Amino acid sequence: MKLIINNKIFTDNTNELEKDSIFVLSKNNEKFKDIAINGGFEIIESKDLKNYLDMSSIKIVGITGTNGKTTTATLIYKTLLNLGYKVALQGTRGFFINENQVEDYSLTTPVQLGNFVNIQKAIQSSCQFFVMEVSSHAISQNRVEGLDFALKIHTNITRDHLDYHKTIEEYIDVKNSFLSDESQKLVNVDDKVLKYNSKNAYTYSLKNSSNFQVVNKTIENKMSVEFINEDKKYSFNTKMMGIFNIYNLMASIAAVFITTKKPLVDICKAVENFQSVSGRMEIVSQKPFIIVDFAHTPDGMDEVLKSFPNKEIICLFGAGGNRDALKRPLMGEVASKYSKYIIVTSDNPRFEDPKKIVEDILVGIDDKSNVIVEENRKEALKKAIKLINENSVLLVLGKGDEATQIIKDEKSVFSDKEEILKILEARL
Repeated sequence: MKLIINNKIFTDNTNELEKDSIFVLSKNNEKFKDIAINGGFEIIESKDLKNYLDMSSIKIVGITGTNGKTTTATLIYKTLLNLGYKVALQGTRGFFINENQVEDYSLTTPVQLGNFVNIQKAIQSSCQFFVMEVSSHAISQNRVEGLDFALKIHTNITRDHLDYHKTIEEYIDVKNSFLSDESQKLVNVDDKVLKYNSKNAYTYSLKNSSNFQVVNKTIENKMSVEFINEDKKYSFNTKMMGIFNIYNLMASIAAVFITTKKPLVDICKAVENFQSVSGRMEIVSQKPFIIVDFAHTPDGMDEVLKSFPNKEIICLFGAGGNRDALKRPLMGEVASKYSKYIIVTSDNPRFEDPKKIVEDILVGIDDKSNVIVEENRKEALKKAIKLINENSVLLVLGKGDEATQIIKDEKSVFSDKEEILKILEARL
């Protein structure tokens, strides 16, 4: 990847080195350092890259957490746009500048040089804010090295990515390390495993005392929320559903207030214009009632499933292959706790046998009398939709707005939302 500043070429790839270019040395390319040295190229450390790109005109906002990163980042992005700011958004769903999608789906957080390339594009488009998701992989691999964050946001820390981090303790420590410096930060103090540097820290919550504390909420066909900041009460309504989305909304409102100092009343009004994030608690159909969500961890599933206490829940899900296998029975257990019917199917099996993944999930389900196993996800959707009645909600979990399914090393076109709409259309 190349970054061009004042006619100087910066690259982290020795294959791209050419006359007068500069090699950016990072944790991920140290083994190629000697190639650059022997070629006589100038070398700088990745943490010093910020000295070459003037970023004084843009505020970088970074969001980390197991669940809620994408929704919170998108909420902040959309709210800032509604308030008249020019904004870039980088994350799982792609790279956006002022409402326009510049790049398609990507890594949650690009490699270190990629962040600077995108920030440069945002600056060239006169953006005042650069909102980005920050994954645990990115923190561990120093992909955010050299970035000065105007605000760091923490949503929550639960089980995920143990195929990479090996232990839950290591994963928690990596997430918390993002919050250990003295930069301005906003944290969810209801999170029991949270550790953070309290200097320059703001807090939000639904349970514990905080700077932005929810004091009342009602959830029916929409949500109404009241919160207190500095002894003043504010409120907003939203069509978004779920307690977890109240956390996402509070993080977004607080973040916009902290970084802009706009009146909270105006920010609350701007938030009310937001409908939902594609593939995140997205209502695909009202009648029959079908929702698609990205939840792919036990905690993420729990948050979605408990949002419908007055509905008969039909839960369709699978688990990704070549990923943390220990979470699979836990996902089955969560599904059985809330659901009237469970349909276990394939997610992205990759190089694992789908049957083995299904078997792992079923270990967590004691009563299998209302369980349907259908490895073919398209057929599973058809079977799930046949079970719906007027008191039901079908929750299709795991893939969100992903447009492909990964089997071995091949990606085939597959969208839960599109398949659901096809099935419903065929029934008319």
